[in-house]
Amino acid sequence: MSFPSRLAVITVALAGMANPLRAEGPADRVRDYILSRTNAAAAHARLPSFARQTGLACSACHYQFLTLTPFGRDFKLNGYTLTRQQLIEEQDSTKGATLKLSPLPLVAAMLTAGITHLKDPLPDTQNDAAALPQEMSLFLAGEISSKIGIFSQLTYSGADGSVGIDNVDVRFANKASLGGDKEMVYGLTLNNSPTVQDLWNTTPVWGFPFVGSELTPGSVASPLIDEGLAQQSLGLGAYTMLGGLVYAEFTVYRSAFQGQAAPDVNSGALSGVAPYWRLALQKNWEHQSVMVGTYGLHAKEWNPGTLTGPTDRFTDIGIDAQVETSVGHGNLVGRGTWIHEKQTLDATFGAGESANPENTLKTFKVNASYYPLQQVGFTAGYFQTTGTVDPIRYGPAEVEGSASGDPKTNGFIGEVDFNPWQNTRLGLQYTAYDKFNGGKNNYDGFGRRASGNNTLYLLAWLVF
Repeated sequence: MSFPSRLAVITVALAGMANPLRAEGPADRVRDYILSRTNAAAAHARLPSFARQTGLACSACHYQFLTLTPFGRDFKLNGYTLTRQQLIEEQDSTKGATLKLSPLPLVAAMLTAGITHLKDPLPDTQNDAAALPQEMSLFLAGEISSKIGIFSQLTYSGADGSVGIDNVDVRFANKASLGGDKEMVYGLTLNNSPTVQDLWNTTPVWGFPFVGSELTPGSVASPLIDEGLAQQSLGLGAYTMLGGLVYAEFTVYRSAFQGQAAPDVNSGALSGVAPYWRLALQKNWEHQSVMVGTYGLHAKEWNPGTLTGPTDRFTDIGIDAQVETSVGHGNLVGRGTWIHEKQTLDATFGAGESANPENTLKTFKVNASYYPLQQVGFTAGYFQTTGTVDPIRYGPAEVEGSASGDPKTNGFIGEVDFNPWQNTRLGLQYTAYDKFNGGKNNYDGFGRRASGNNTLYLLAWLVF
């Protein structure tokens, strides 16, 4: 199950201090430290279980959820282990601490609801569809021990009435001195979706839009790294942040399908492991933060129906950037990502399911969010998918097919959000398509227009 845009991962022991919220001293010292690491406007952990654990409001880790502040990225980097609570501990005179447990349950919940209006209704369906819940999730998230933390999510999807494991990220994190005031944070991540472990809001799992309608038709093609392995794989990786400037990660993924003890012949499983890499350079100032980076994935997949013979190979390479700055009493966050995918379709082409032995696919997304107040947010963005024309792989089909075999889809998205409380959001989102699956008019071969998929979405989002 893919949770469409997907809740924020948010917490960690702070870089630069052994554990500042466990240190003795008045609460003002804790708040002063946080203010020194974030913009003054973000003076106050997003998932309520994290907030209960840390004793901090959501705005310590988010400009608005799900957009992470530098402090929020530190929290996640360090393994979701930041706490102000007095732990339940047991000591052994020879082995040291043998037990460290939080006195609070690591539980939170989420509910989304929405009303969707499509410019042209989907065939044989009623327009202005309402969903309550659209998604409903339970979370187990927070510190497990002094160096291990977890973010995990179980989601009910109203669109199909299913329940399944959503995003999972279990982390071990530690620190080492690099001399002077510099340090290295290093750790391990065990997760079930490539990029769920990432620290920035540019990669697929945590990118904008953070939530969307289940009714909006999907384009005919997307890179494998963009949800292709989400919740259907298991990855183990190592990461490090050097001096707060250089982030590097390497993770390998293996198919792990829900509802199957082992991938079977009909599952379209990975052949071997799929390596994922991430490299980013960041710089934080008092009121600004900049990141430029790259990430990628290489995978070989069997066609459903076989676990032998030729495979399809996918190499995804992404370039991304994020800029944050204070503007007056508010904050402006700009994000962009470009992904190039090379497809070598030995299995698909050999089975007559592709017109070409090799295809390419490119996606580009850029958006900016302005938060003049903690309660209000405005976001606007552009998205585009282009690729090799393939009339067999991307063939005609009602609504979600392509009459031309061209995967090109592009358009604009805008959203206005009102947060009466930090864990409550009311929003209005509009998506407008210029082209959809290669065309403006009759793009699917059944008479549908690209603009017919324009979507007005009224949303409510509660986290508690």
